[in-house]
Amino acid sequence: QVQLVESGGGLVQPGESLRLSCAASGRTQSIYSISWFRQAPGKEREFVARTRWSGGPADYGNSVKGRFTISRDNAKNTVWLQMNSLQPEDTAVYYCAAKMDWAGQYDYWGQGTQVTVSS
Repeated sequence: QVQLVESGGGLVQPGESLRLSCAASGRTQSIYSISWFRQAPGKEREFVARTRWSGGPADYGNSVKGRFTISRDNAKNTVWLQMNSLQPEDTAVYYCAAKMDWAGQYDYWGQGTQVTVSS
């Protein structure tokens, strides 16, 4: 079992930056990948970024590519999402999720952290 806790959300103005954290605990050695998703009111959940626990290239959703960066520190069991050039359309609840097998579903989810971008 894995527990995920997001933090770092808040209110920022357009053009500013935030860094979200996803702290993992439990059987973190069994994690295959950690991903960030977001969901805005009235919209479908959207893929944001993904990193494999063992390393390799990261994946990004088209709407955030070039602005967001996912990173990790396995020793600290932490994944970060650096969000630059934030715009109002980035406003959403951001979730991290863990997949325990490459072919499986996302098994564990955090509680989410609110990001609001507004003037």
